[in-house]
Amino acid sequence: MKVSAEKIEKTKVQVTMEISEDEFEPSLQKAYKIVVNKVNIPGFRKGKAPRRILENMFGKEILLEDALQDAIPKAYIKALAEVKDEYISVSEPQYEMVQTEIDKPIIFKAVFDIKPEVILGKYKGIELDKGTTEVTKEQIEEELSKMQQRYAKLVVSEEAAEEGDVLTIDFVGKVDGQAFEGGTSDNYSLELGSKTFIPGFEEQLIGAVQGECKDVEVSFPEDYHSEDLKGKDAVFTVTVQEIKRKQIATIDDEFAKDVSEFASVQELRQDIENRLLETLKKKVTHELQESAISKAAATAEVEIPKSMIDNRINSMIEEFAFRLQQQGITMEYYFEATGNNIQDMMNSYRPGAEAAVRADLVLEAIIKAEGIQATSEDIDKEIQKIAEQYKQEPSAIRDTLEKQGQISSLEFGIMAEKAVDLIISEAKITEVTVTK
Repeated sequence: MKVSAEKIEKTKVQVTMEISEDEFEPSLQKAYKIVVNKVNIPGFRKGKAPRRILENMFGKEILLEDALQDAIPKAYIKALAEVKDEYISVSEPQYEMVQTEIDKPIIFKAVFDIKPEVILGKYKGIELDKGTTEVTKEQIEEELSKMQQRYAKLVVSEEAAEEGDVLTIDFVGKVDGQAFEGGTSDNYSLELGSKTFIPGFEEQLIGAVQGECKDVEVSFPEDYHSEDLKGKDAVFTVTVQEIKRKQIATIDDEFAKDVSEFASVQELRQDIENRLLETLKKKVTHELQESAISKAAATAEVEIPKSMIDNRINSMIEEFAFRLQQQGITMEYYFEATGNNIQDMMNSYRPGAEAAVRADLVLEAIIKAEGIQATSEDIDKEIQKIAEQYKQEPSAIRDTLEKQGQISSLEFGIMAEKAVDLIISEAKITEVTVTK
């Protein structure tokens, strides 16, 4: 097969392929086996007529469409292999047929986006801010307060409802005097002040007492997810069945024993400080890495094809849809509830996707420039980490990665981490205080 390639734009290549008659013959034979089972030829059972009989009766052109569908993708894959040292495709091809006559070479063109060239800027000696880690007493007390709330006991109260109380209510909602779908419930549990209900609803229940029945007047927000209720006034008839108040425990050694494995509140405070410090260290490290990547990428010159960004957006949406699915939520329900659509989501993801693609390209260029590699030991260590995380044998993790073709992605992740470490090690770092 003859192959020629030329760059027609900075990030776009046109490859011309010529398939000889001999090279095209296997595809014609494959097409014959498909077509002969679709047509009726007198004197032969369906699928049994010889090829020459089929071609004589219908013309050789009857095989052309199926043969091209078989030959073109195969020829394109071979062509990509021939030009891979110079051009790496990052998009689906756009085909243009040049010559498709029977008994002549098949000639066609494929236009596709290629991985762009990256001209690295300054990535050594850049200025970075690195947070120092310090946990304050206020943060420790704030965590203790959250634990108080989390482990608070709910006890029945005979007093009027206050913010923070948990009410069990029955309600019937009406718009223009008519009950609406989803507006009625019995034994509904609502914490006053949680802002989980329509704005204004919870506030009107403050001061209510057990057994009281009252009308609560609200207006649905203009951005409410239900088109039928947006901006509508509604009246909810609410019956308070029960009021429960949080009983907050005193922070002392007994509290520490009840909520943790520690015997004293002093030990509990120390554990909270250690956990906050560990979280803060991870946050500082992550932010330093992100800053290093961002600054190195900002100084590089690269023209990113739109297709690369679109591909990243699609991957991000697929990941988001998968996370929703794990929670039992469909994308259709999500869009209905939020009032957004797929185009809104794509637009919101675009800046982040572009930054991520740019960062990957720049890191890849640094890896190449610095001769960074992922050793077999590096790969073994990473697989060991994954195995420990998922409580599986390393050999099973390796088999899965190899079957899914993910070893190269693992290698890139290792090399990218080394590239980021290099940027940081060569940077001019200023320490700044970070407390949260």
